[in-house]
Amino acid sequence: MAEEKQRVVVGLSGGVDSTLAASLLIEQGYEVIGVTLRLLPCTESGERRSCCGLDGVSQARAVAGQLGIRHYTADCHDAFTENVLKSSWESYAIGQTPNPCVLCNRHIKFGWLMDFANKVGASHVATGHYSRIAPDANGDMRLWRGEDKSKDQSYFLFALTKDQIAHALMPLGGYSKPTVRVMATERGYVNANRQDSQDVCFAVDNGGFPEFMRQRFGELSKPGVLIDDEGNVLGEHDGIHKFTLGQRKGIGVALGKPAFVRSIDAETGRVVITTDKNALYSNTLQVRDLVWHGREVEPGSEVHCEVQTRYRQEPVKALAIIGAGQTASIVLESSQHAITPGQCAVMYQGELVLGGGWIR
Repeated sequence: MAEEKQRVVVGLSGGVDSTLAASLLIEQGYEVIGVTLRLLPCTESGERRSCCGLDGVSQARAVAGQLGIRHYTADCHDAFTENVLKSSWESYAIGQTPNPCVLCNRHIKFGWLMDFANKVGASHVATGHYSRIAPDANGDMRLWRGEDKSKDQSYFLFALTKDQIAHALMPLGGYSKPTVRVMATERGYVNANRQDSQDVCFAVDNGGFPEFMRQRFGELSKPGVLIDDEGNVLGEHDGIHKFTLGQRKGIGVALGKPAFVRSIDAETGRVVITTDKNALYSNTLQVRDLVWHGREVEPGSEVHCEVQTRYRQEPVKALAIIGAGQTASIVLESSQHAITPGQCAVMYQGELVLGGGWIR
């Protein structure tokens, strides 16, 4: 009797990355089931190029046919709205700048999809992320940077739980994007040269993602005034959700030279505008809701590491002091521009993800 294949659910977006991830797993002997997640209703995703729009579904269906695998389209709109969109709006409404991709990975792509995998008897969930899942020196499955540093997505995956990491597969972690396209072309996949769909779930017109969120939830964020460093009123605004630290474009005032958002007061609605770019630099930050993957640490422990406070940022050497209640204080070796509340600080030791949290 032939040995039963191990079953894996692949998040199949319709893009080349998830397609090749599924293909590699098939070649490795897995039984693969493709699932395309519909995150927004058709009236919102429409025909736009999106991992969850109609174009993405049709592309995913086409490549599933080429791969010869079962394919499902799953509606997880309610979970996406509650865990990603609503949470993001709550951050905007208090003057912070959320990172919805981090929330989506934890709650949807490796949360909701893992629940689906359990229902169909699959042991793992796989995606086309450019990061690696591999054991550390103790044999524990850990999250590592992808080989292609220009595409590494571990920053957006730090919030996965240890259980999610243990049941995740990321077959593309050892490849570069150009290599992936070549491999897909060699296999004859219809989407080998399709444009990337990363993050387009949150790319909307008419005021951008923050305004889309306000309209969706029908709530107003705090209006107020724009002031300079000396407290002089420069103008008014109709909602703090339209601003983020370090923002230069779309501020609504002209000062004759480059101006930036320096701070946002969620209680009063005051937004401070500065022309002193140096005022936006800092070398200290606090994080909340710390997700820790390294060895167990006690409050007060000091951890030498490298930290990223933005996705496209060179890691900076730092000292993290672990606090009580899933908090940490971080001192960076060099100051960074516009460390932004609501965004994420992710800690590394070399290629290994130690953990991370949300900037306070």
